[in-house]
Amino acid sequence: MENLKIACIGTGAMGGAILSSICKKYNPQNITVADKNTESAKNFAQKNNCNFKESNIDAIQNADFIILAVKPNVISIVLKEIQNHISEKTVVISIAAGISIQSLNSFAPNARFIRIMPNMPALVGQAMIALSCNDNISKDELNNAKTILESAGKVEQVEEKLMDCVTGVSGSGPAFVFMFIEALADAAVKCGMPRQQAYIYAAQTVKGSADVVLQTSRHPAELKDAVCSPGGTTIDGVAALENNNFRNAVIQAVEAAYKKSINLGK
Repeated sequence: MENLKIACIGTGAMGGAILSSICKKYNPQNITVADKNTESAKNFAQKNNCNFKESNIDAIQNADFIILAVKPNVISIVLKEIQNHISEKTVVISIAAGISIQSLNSFAPNARFIRIMPNMPALVGQAMIALSCNDNISKDELNNAKTILESAGKVEQVEEKLMDCVTGVSGSGPAFVFMFIEALADAAVKCGMPRQQAYIYAAQTVKGSADVVLQTSRHPAELKDAVCSPGGTTIDGVAALENNNFRNAVIQAVEAAYKKSINLGK
């Protein structure tokens, strides 16, 4: 595993977040980056002690894994550029939202693909990463890919038909959570708490509550009931959220992102 060579095309927010976590776990001298924004890629390489190449084709030479961290609207262009330079031994990992493995193969018929949907918490090694692949990926290759990606967070294999749902829930979900944290902090400020302290209280509350769900496996409704004392403060707050269609708003937000992911693949 230590000697695997990894290339990444794209060093933007998501690609940079994933690769910076990988660079912390693996020898950065075996990692090469390229980006149409050469300054971005140069700065990333310098910061993470990995290699920079101006050309996508040069970047992928001898790579065991190629991470395609480019936008869905340009992935066909990038694949058509590099397709004749992808080795038979190489596995291509795409993070493009909405783009199916079938579509990826139509752009580069001889390449073998793993499709993933990561999310922004990869920046701090706390991503939720969904992974799908076809039978042309060996068990060892799949396990190696999972191990590499676990540098950035939790990895779980799913059926590809669930990828658009994953995009709506965990891909877009951090933005919804950040909005909730901001709203909690605004409310705290309104009630008299200093702004920076409000952010800490709001963010830690969300983080701690998420850990309770993950570590206890108790149903969220059960946990919510445990906080709501009869006639207490919390049940009044819950009632206020219900009066303002809180849950319905969240469901609609996820569904909107899910539908957008489907449309991206058309």
